[in-house]
Amino acid sequence: MVDGASASADAPYLRVAAAMRQRITDGTWPVGHRLPARATLGHEFGDVGENVIRRAQELLIAQGLLEGRAGSGTYVRAPRQRRRMLRSWAREQHATSPFRSEMASLGMAGDWEANSAAKTPALAHIAARLGIAEGDLCVRTDYEFFADRQPVMLSTSWEPMAITSGTVVVLPEGGPLAGAGVVARMAHIGVTVVRAVEVPRPTRLNKDQAELLGVAAGTQATLIERIYYDDAGSPVETADILVPDDGWEIAYEIQLSSSPVL
Repeated sequence: MVDGASASADAPYLRVAAAMRQRITDGTWPVGHRLPARATLGHEFGDVGENVIRRAQELLIAQGLLEGRAGSGTYVRAPRQRRRMLRSWAREQHATSPFRSEMASLGMAGDWEANSAAKTPALAHIAARLGIAEGDLCVRTDYEFFADRQPVMLSTSWEPMAITSGTVVVLPEGGPLAGAGVVARMAHIGVTVVRAVEVPRPTRLNKDQAELLGVAAGTQATLIERIYYDDAGSPVETADILVPDDGWEIAYEIQLSSSPVL
């Protein structure tokens, strides 16, 4: 009897994917090379079925080595330039958008599209993060962020309406501080945000997320779970932020006091 790990390691599509990967890395298949038909590849790689070739190609697409072009075929993909995205508390304390500031530092124009829904009941895991009851009303905002008009990351933000209801900042993308960022908006209504906690986790993008980000489903990404806290220690906002790994690495800037504590 073969265990699951051995069966997975011996899967024909993994063997074929490894052989294809070798052709890409040794230059046999250069960038822009159009792969032969699946039937031809199946014969080349040991008379395997087209379904095996399809699964191997899908794996390499998810890993960023191949790309499918509708109506044209599958091609060797040019490596993406991988940039560093700095998560910086210093940028959070300015009235301008932290995202625009970060993209500007890279010589890129940052922008986004957003859709807010008020009076959205908090899901159980969101309520737990925000220290409220499940079903308490929040403003949920879904974001798509762009750099030079190319998709960069996705974010879903939740803010308790008990904090912002009836104020000019109830909608993050409406009113006089539209797009200014959580810290500046909360300060406008007398809420002082003093710290943020972020937990990064590896994940893979589902079909809908991948389509929005212009990558293949299953692409590796970083999921950042963020919570902002006020000076009383209460959560005022939480968000799930998705950043594809093939285009961006995440770095954190940690500010240190100039006076050492003895």
